Amino acid sequence: MKHIPRKRFGQHFLADQSVIDAIVRAIDPRPGQAMVEIGPGLAALTQPLVERLGKLAVVELDRDLAARLREHPQLAVTQADVLKVDFAELARGLAAAKLRVVGNLPYNISTPILFHLLAFVEHIADQHFMLQKEVIDRMVAQPATGDYGRLSVMLQWRYAMENVLFVPPESFDPPPRVDSAVVRMVPHAHPAPVDEQLLSEIVQVAFSQRRKILRHTLGKWLEQRNFAGAFDVQRRAEEVPVEEYIALALTPALSRGERD
Repeated sequence: MKHIPRKRFGQHFLADQSVIDAIVRAIDPRPGQAMVEIGPGLAALTQPLVERLGKLAVVELDRDLAARLREHPQLAVTQADVLKVDFAELARGLAAAKLRVVGNLPYNISTPILFHLLAFVEHIADQHFMLQKEVIDRMVAQPATGDYGRLSVMLQWRYAMENVLFVPPESFDPPPRVDSAVVRMVPHAHPAPVDEQLLSEIVQVAFSQRRKILRHTLGKWLEQRNFAGAFDVQRRAEEVPVEEYIALALTPALSRGERD
């Protein structure tokens, strides 16, 4: 019985075999590696992955698709909302020190998924995701560009990332209304030991009015916390490199929790 794509799950199934082959080459799965696929859907990527790995764990929200996937003995199926999945527990269940995570993520919740996985980055070897190209452009953006923002800073703090493949709408059934791409995300071995909540707050304040000079936003935030350090607030948020946001979050007066 043909599966009808469900709009509420943001289902767009990959159908172009040449694109599938290119994604698998980019992932480069090896026998015995512990890998988790998010949103396997109709198993377009699942099949070639499991052929190379021997076994594969998958997380699928759609109950009907999960039932189909359970028919394959090489698949360990978790039928759940990925935003509620504990990837540390998943790694322990697979007896793996690190997980490789892949998937064609639902575009309507891709950013929440990326931030959910950020909490488990210590258990992850790498990630390869199909996403809306616009989102990947923001993830890998450099300072002083229109795409550079909160997502860029928060993810570049923890990952080295690159856009590895462009995927046009006609590669899917049904075709989405946007271009897609595949991103590779490799966790930094020694990320700066910042308080994630503090860094997130700094970046969120900075980009809250991105067209304004920072003295109107982050400058006032720092004044309220009696910040006496050196930080140039005569710039716009998009002009500040990731390293400077991290350095600010590491400032003792802020990182010790001396904030309102």
